[in-house]
Formats: sequence, structure tokens, C-alpha cells
Amino acid sequence: MMEPPLEMSTVSHLAYPTRAWPLALAAVVAAALVAGSPARAQASAPALAPALATQLVSAGPAAAAAGYDGTVEALRQTVLAAQVAGAVVALHVRAGDRVKAGQLMVRLDARAAEQQAGAAAAQVLAARAAQEVATSELQRQRQLHQQNYISLAALERAEAQHKTAAAQSQAQLAAAQAARTESGWYVVRAPYDGIVADVPVVQGDLAMPGRALLTLYDPAALRVAATVPETAAQRLRASPAERPAVELPGVAARLAPTRVDVLPAVDPATHTVTVRLDLPVGTAAAPGAFARVWLPAGAATGEPARAWVPARSLVLRGELKAVYVVGADGRPLLRQVRVGPARGDQVEILAGVAAGERVALDPQAAARVR
Repeated sequence: MMEPPLEMSTVSHLAYPTRAWPLALAAVVAAALVAGSPARAQASAPALAPALATQLVSAGPAAAAAGYDGTVEALRQTVLAAQVAGAVVALHVRAGDRVKAGQLMVRLDARAAEQQAGAAAAQVLAARAAQEVATSELQRQRQLHQQNYISLAALERAEAQHKTAAAQSQAQLAAAQAARTESGWYVVRAPYDGIVADVPVVQGDLAMPGRALLTLYDPAALRVAATVPETAAQRLRASPAERPAVELPGVAARLAPTRVDVLPAVDPATHTVTVRLDLPVGTAAAPGAFARVWLPAGAATGEPARAWVPARSLVLRGELKAVYVVGADGRPLLRQVRVGPARGDQVEILAGVAAGERVALDPQAAARVR
């Protein structure tokens, strides 16, 4: 007996879903994938940059003063050299000693010069003796001429001999004085009160004319020489009332120079001008020491506005000076800059960033942003 048609239809109905199940399962999985794609996409997307504390680069006037490197010089610095040849037999000073004017510092072997001076003195005595004989002879000839015992020609010959003896005596005296003067060249004395800076010879060296024996300078008269741009020199000439300042290592306060000289010549290679600033009397410094010269600058001199950033935003890595510049996408980029003088908690930026750009205030936090 056959089964009812209903069962056959039921079996047929149940077999259809079985065949459609893989398609349904695939649709469900696809829907789940579509539903989970935003989360997966969000997880795979790069993390957004965290919020950084930033500040706009401000535009302001230049620093109140511009600094330039300089060197301490002595107004009176002398290199003492020998005028004659001779061995160094005595050194009475060393480098760093203070000497008085006229103090003996170096002595050379002057035995030959002293002997020549003695010979010249003996020749002076002989010439004077000959002059005395000529003088006595002239007096006798005059008496004889008055008594008409000799002729006028004989008297004139006696007078000529007397003049010759007198001239020879004067010549010998001058030669003796020259010999004595030359013998004085074998001793070197201080021309003024000062400090011995260098003694490049030792006892036993042979001194030759022009060879340096020692260097002496006057510590009471010092100055600082610095090379500045032409524009700064022109402003200094145009504004004599604005006095520059000098900064020395080890001196807390800046010094006001007693005199400022701007040399008229310009270096054609560097287009710079030398400025000399006399230091106050009693300033403790040595020739050749480093100094910094601060010249007036800023808005009063008509300079354009400069860029300023907070000092804490600077990145200092060895010789590198940089800041993190935050772009429109919020990502910081390290950019090298050239800095100028500081004013309070602000630092002048000479090159690298412009006013209106945004810099990160925390360089360490900006460095962690990827």
C-alpha cells in the first residue's frame, strides 16, 4: 500500500532546506563579516596622534642686544728684541712676573762691547792731550806774531792745527759715547710697568737682532676687539648714545666700555667691521681671552620682527637644535632651527620656523607620536 501524498510532499519539502542550508550559512557568515568589518577596520587603522600641548610661534621684535664674539687685547703690548748679537747670560724674570719701568730683565754677553767702549775712551784721552798741545802751541805762536818774530802764515798754520786737534777730540768723544750706548744694548730693561707674558729664550741662547726675547703688556689698559656686520657698525655710528656692553668669563655683570672705536675699513671678504671697546681700568683679564660684545639691536634700530618660541620646546641633541612643528594633521615633525639670544623664557629663532606655525611644548611627548 502506498504512503499518502502528504508525506511525500513533506519529505520533498524537508529535502529542499537541506540543499539550501549552505547558501544560508554563507549569507549569515557574510553578514557577520560585514557587521564586524568596522571594528576590524578600526583596529587595523593607525592610532590617531594624542593631543599635544602646542603654541603658536610668536612674532616680536629682535632681542634687546645682539652678541658678537671678541678678543681681549692690550693697548700697550711690546715684544722686546735684541738690537745686537750676543749670548743670553742672565734672565731675571719669568712669564707672569710683574715688573717696574726700568727694571733689568735680560742681560747679554757684553764683554766685547765693553772693551770697545774702553778703547774709545782711551782714544778720547789721547785726542784731548793732542788738543791741549795744539792749544799751547797756538798761544806761543800768537805771542811771537805780536812781537813780529813769525809771519802771519805761521800763525795761521798753528791755528789750523789747533782746530784739527779740537775736531779730532770731538770725533773721538762721539765715538766713545756711541760705544757706551752700544754696550747698553746688551741689557734689556722694562719700558713701562707691566706683566711679562712670554719669555721664549733660555739662558745660553744666542740673541740676534730682531729675535724676540720676551713679551710685555700693560694690564691697566685693556680693550676688546670684535668683528661685527656692516649694518651693526652703521647703527653703532648712527646711535652713539646707545652704549654697547662687554661680557667677560668669570665676571657676573656686563662692563660698560669707556671708549668705543669703530674702524672705518671694511673687510672685503667677510663684509665685517672691527669694533674696539676700551675696558675700565682695573679689569682683570689677559690678552687673548674670550669676550662677548653686546650691541644694541631690536625694534629701535628698524629691524624686522623675529620669531620667538618657548625655551622648553627646544630639542638639544649635541650640536643639533630643533623643535617639533605640528602640522595641520596634528602630527609633529622634527625641524632643525638656528637660535638667537634668549629673553626670559622665550628664545629667538633666526631660521627654521616662521611666525604662525605651531610647535609642541613637550618634545618628549611629541617624539613618542608615530
